Amino acid sequence: MSDPLQIKRLLRRPQFLAAAKGVSEARGGVVIQRLERGDGSSHVGMGFTATRKIGGAVQRNRAKRRLRQAARALLPDHGVPGSDYVFIARMGTTERAWDRLLDDVKSTLTRLARPKADTPSPARAPSGQDRQNP
Repeated sequence: MSDPLQIKRLLRRPQFLAAAKGVSEARGGVVIQRLERGDGSSHVGMGFTATRKIGGAVQRNRAKRRLRQAARALLPDHGVPGSDYVFIARMGTTERAWDRLLDDVKSTLTRLARPKADTPSPARAPSGQDRQNP
């Protein structure tokens, strides 16, 4: 049986800024940023934030509490050891049904755990260049 994943909180601003330089995914009521630390430690870091766009302090705190509970439930199963995650509340986080919020967090964590394909996307013409002038 494998050891449970050790989870630590991100508390300092530089940790949040570093995670912002990693990959991110957005789904429904949440944006999650992931940074692979590469420091040899297998613990997972998690941090939570909500901007003033969400609402007043009561709304922001409620959104962060909901994200904390979702992360506690899902991060041990879907988190990648040696990574830091920052959960960012979006406008609908506080009103979103709990099951839908859990689904958003789970699908985002699953998506972030998979490495990006190394195949380049097909080249697109710059905006406005793909139309022919009559």
